[in-house]
Amino acid sequence: MLKHAHAVLHRMPSGIWALGLVSMFMDISSELVHSLLPIFMSSVLGASMTTIGVVEGIAEATAAFSKFFSGFFSDWSGKRKAVALFGYGLSTLTKPVFPLASSIGWVLFARVADRVGKGIRGAPRDALVAELSPPELRGAAFGLRQSLDSVGAFIGPLLAVMLMLLLANNITMVLWLAVLPAVAAVIILALWVHDPEGRARTDKSSAPVLWADLKRLRLHYWLVVSLGAVFTLARFSEAFLVLRAENTGLSLAFIPMVMVVMSLAYAVVSLPAGIASDRFRASSMLVAGLFVLVLADLQLASADSAWSVLIGSALWGMHMGLTQGLLSKLVADSTPAHLHGSAFGLFNLVSGLALLMASIIAGVLWDRIGPSATFLCGALFAGTAMLGVMIYWGYCRSGD
Repeated sequence: MLKHAHAVLHRMPSGIWALGLVSMFMDISSELVHSLLPIFMSSVLGASMTTIGVVEGIAEATAAFSKFFSGFFSDWSGKRKAVALFGYGLSTLTKPVFPLASSIGWVLFARVADRVGKGIRGAPRDALVAELSPPELRGAAFGLRQSLDSVGAFIGPLLAVMLMLLLANNITMVLWLAVLPAVAAVIILALWVHDPEGRARTDKSSAPVLWADLKRLRLHYWLVVSLGAVFTLARFSEAFLVLRAENTGLSLAFIPMVMVVMSLAYAVVSLPAGIASDRFRASSMLVAGLFVLVLADLQLASADSAWSVLIGSALWGMHMGLTQGLLSKLVADSTPAHLHGSAFGLFNLVSGLALLMASIIAGVLWDRIGPSATFLCGALFAGTAMLGVMIYWGYCRSGD
C-alpha cells in the first residue's frame, strides 16, 4: 500500500500540489481564528449557544451561495484560477476584521465576509483539481488536496495554543498573526497554479447561470447532492466541538487542542481514503465514515472530561477524512467536465443550507436541553445518512 501511495504521489501534477499548499496555508490562518472565535463569542461577548449557531450557520450558508454562483461563473468564463484567486484574496483582506471586532455584529460581518471569499474560491478550486488530475488519479488528487488542507487545519489551532501561552492569552494579538499565512496562500496561487490548457469556455453570449445545463445533470448527480445534504445535517458547525471542550472544563489556552486533534485525524485519513476510493466501492467507505461519525457523536454526547472530548474530536476528524474527498470525487464523476464548476457550486449550496439548519438546531438543543442532546441529534441524522447511502448505491447498481 505504501509503495502504491508513493507511486501515486510521484505522478501527481504540480498544480495539484500547489492547490494543496494554498489550501494548507489558508486553513492555517482560518483555523487559528476559528479555534478561538467560539470562546471569544461566548465568554467575552456573552453570546448564547443559539446565537453562536446562527452566526456560524449564516456564515456557512453565505459561503454556499457564493460557491453556487462562482461555480457557474467559472464554467461560463473558463477562468477557474482568476475566480479562485479573487475568493482567496477576499478572505485574506477580511482577516484583519476579526481582531478589530467589538460586538457580535462585527463578528458576524467578519465571518460572512470571510466565508464569501471561501465560497467564491471553493467550486473553481475543486473544478481545477478535477481538470488538472488524470481520471485514474482523481480520487487521490482530491484526497491529497484535502489532506494538505487538513494539515493546515492541524497547524492553525496548534499555533493558537502556542501563541496563547506565549502571549498570555492575548486573543487579539493571535488573531492579527493569523493574517500572515493567508497572504502566503494568495502568493502561491498567483504564481504556481494555472488553468488547464485547451479548456474551452462556455459561450459568453449566454448567462453565467446556465439553467438549461442543470436539466442535463443526471439523477446520479442529484442523489449525490441529496446525500451530501444529509451528511451535513449530521455534521453541524465544528464550533460546537470547541464549546464542548469548554463545557468540560478545559483551560482557555488549551481549548484549540480540540481542533488540533480533529484536524490531525482528518489529515492522516484523507489521502489513504482518497487513494482507496479509486480502487474500492464508494458505498463501503461512506458507510464506514458515517459509522465513525455516529461513534463520535455518542462519545461527545456522553463526554464528562477533556479527554473524552478529544477522543470524540479524533473520531470526528476520521469521519471527515473518510468522506469529504470521496463526496467531491462522486460529484466530479457524475457530471461532465464543462459543468464541474456549476456542479460543485450547486452541491455546496445545498450542503451550506443544510449546515445553516443543522447549526441552528444544534444551538437551540444546547440552550434548551443541553450539549448531550445536540450530539445525540447528530447521531440520529448520521444513521439516516447511512440509510441514504444504501438507497444511493442501490440506484447506482441498477443504472440510470
